[in-house]
Amino acid sequence: MARLLVDKSPPLRGTVRISGSKNSVLPILAATLLAEEKSIIEEIPRLQDVSIMQALLESVGAKTYWNENTMEINVNTLTQYEAPYELVRQMRASFLIMGPLLARLGRTRIPLPGGCAIGSRPVDLHLKGFAALGAEITQERGYVQAKADKLIGAKVYLDFPSVGATENIMMAGVLAEGQTVIENAAVEPEVVDLANYLNAMGALIRGAGTDTIKIVGVPSLRGVTHSIIPDRIEAGTFMAAAAITGGDLYLENVLSIHLNPVIAKFKEANIQVEETENGLHIFSQGDIQGTDIKTLPYPGFPTDMQAQLMSLMSIAKGNSVITETIFENRFMHVAELNRMGADIKIEGRTAIINGVPILTGTQVRASDLRAGAALILAGLIAEGTTEIQDIYHIERGYDNIEEKLRKVGARIQRIDI
Repeated sequence: MARLLVDKSPPLRGTVRISGSKNSVLPILAATLLAEEKSIIEEIPRLQDVSIMQALLESVGAKTYWNENTMEINVNTLTQYEAPYELVRQMRASFLIMGPLLARLGRTRIPLPGGCAIGSRPVDLHLKGFAALGAEITQERGYVQAKADKLIGAKVYLDFPSVGATENIMMAGVLAEGQTVIENAAVEPEVVDLANYLNAMGALIRGAGTDTIKIVGVPSLRGVTHSIIPDRIEAGTFMAAAAITGGDLYLENVLSIHLNPVIAKFKEANIQVEETENGLHIFSQGDIQGTDIKTLPYPGFPTDMQAQLMSLMSIAKGNSVITETIFENRFMHVAELNRMGADIKIEGRTAIINGVPILTGTQVRASDLRAGAALILAGLIAEGTTEIQDIYHIERGYDNIEEKLRKVGARIQRIDI
């Protein structure tokens, strides 16, 4: 079983190139099932979740080929409408193949998905959208089945602006007859990236990036080449790595507009952030100051950066308050940070952090992807050695994070036990 050993590190200095977005590549890989031709997807991060999605595509008949950070996907024929449980249970984003399979084959059967244990993320909004398009939905023995002789465009109102539901309904709607309207849609950059890819394939989608998306169905889609947008959460994590160590990092391949709420909070905390045309320069001048954070759907502060900012606030001057509004169980890293000497108290969905002068390395466990990143950050400035277990969570979402950190001065190594 692999673990990460993190020793107290000097201020990180140098340049880090940010990989393609995990939360963008997964729905776009699922969307390749919509075309009966070859698609080429560029800037793909090497992640465990990407490997699972690749295996899912192959399980239903696609042929895939890797070439460095580019994948070629050929879906001339689909041979299966059911995804295997052993793959779907590992990743919640597996459910994103349901919309494309339903659109292409008129039926699909998917096990209820797995993923990080950060709270309830029901798929009922996905199913509500499919039903509105005319699919018959049945659930039994842990599986969800959808059937439709023909999908018909309809108006779908989402009770919550779910990213996954927006993407799944959008993928089903591009081949439906007539117009589909998604109201209260998610506005995240990853939704826009998917819409841009689908439009390049020949879809007719307007309004992506707003709360109302309109889709006019087309008879078929073609394969195209598409480049994935940079990962804003990986960028934010390296921003935190520079800040927590008092370092000076330049992050290449960053769209700073996607990070506006994160940049604003860093500046409030007395961390210098300079925006360039294709990147960010982050450096510290003086003490980190405590600040208050409330997670919200985009364009608010992202829940996927909450844990990393908590590590940063744990050694900031003064008190900080972090309120988590998206997931009800996303404070599992608090107990691990407190084991390292942090002073954090939980009251419902609010964490109250009293900054401390030092943290101390010990054995900790990554309970989910972003919690694992938070523990790496804490380990970079903790006295002694921090041993992080269950790092498979981290490898689900960060492209070779230990090597990127080592290149800018971090004392971190991966070991197999």
